[in-house]
Amino acid sequence: MKITVLSGGVGGARFLRGVRAHVQRSLPHAEITAIVNTGDDMWLTGLRIAPDLDSIMYTLAGENDEVRGWGRVGETERVSGELRAYGVGWPWFTLGDLDIGTHITRSHWLREGVPLSEVTRRLTSRWDLGVRLIPATDDEAETHVVVDGGDLHFQEWWTKHRAALTARAFVHQGVEKARPAPGVLEAIAEADVILVAPSNPVVSIGTIIDIPGIREAIAVAPGTVVGASPIIAGTVVRGMADVCLTAIGVATSAEAVALHYGARSAGGLLDAWLVDDADAAALPALEAAGIAASAVPLWMRDTDTSAQIAADALAVAAGVGAGIR
Repeated sequence: MKITVLSGGVGGARFLRGVRAHVQRSLPHAEITAIVNTGDDMWLTGLRIAPDLDSIMYTLAGENDEVRGWGRVGETERVSGELRAYGVGWPWFTLGDLDIGTHITRSHWLREGVPLSEVTRRLTSRWDLGVRLIPATDDEAETHVVVDGGDLHFQEWWTKHRAALTARAFVHQGVEKARPAPGVLEAIAEADVILVAPSNPVVSIGTIIDIPGIREAIAVAPGTVVGASPIIAGTVVRGMADVCLTAIGVATSAEAVALHYGARSAGGLLDAWLVDDADAAALPALEAAGIAASAVPLWMRDTDTSAQIAADALAVAAGVGAGIR
């Protein structure tokens, strides 16, 4: 079996850890590929930062800081302190010393002309992740947020301002010229199941499928597409996805996010959708919209609960797959 996951952020990282755990326990010969959001990426102090790729890599490697939710465990921040003393970079965007080592390595290879997808392969080869990570694109297509008076890089809006500035729109600068990274379209076309992680629907999953060619590839993919809701009982599981959803006119609910993605049979993204037990009342409306739906526990409290969500998603895929082919 081949499983492809669209993923970004901490929620995506924890979901992928659960997918890997389930596969290792029950599907030892299955292959997992993650297509990862790169819209958060940026140049800072001469270094190329790739927050989602790194968060997922560190999580799968067991090197992430579970308390903060980002960065390496056991980090020191002496270099960031020195940068602040020199007045360089963003003082509100702290990079740990070990993390800076990753960014230096990535930037070194990029400046040698190595594409991001190959850089990612080299970086991840350090650990036995059990998942192949592919950036959604090798091209720079960064997410900016339009606010009153101008626009900000997504990281400035998200990290410095904590999404407090009213977002008027999200713009993926340069996305019209971006192309899927090598391996992305193949991972979609060859997948038995495509899982949409409970990542931010707007600036993680939305950014991935806005890259020309990716949405189109999913539309004709033979595999079943199953998503897991990042919203439980009207509340975001993590982060500020509610603010992003409000900015694009989508309600903060499991049902609304699924309808925003849309049924693949009607030109959307999904064949099936998992909601939490607390949102079981949404099932009839989703079924009526052409999205097979199931209510299961969706809180990712640990690896075991995340693995069970993955198992549930694959079970739903197996149940609806025959009917959509």
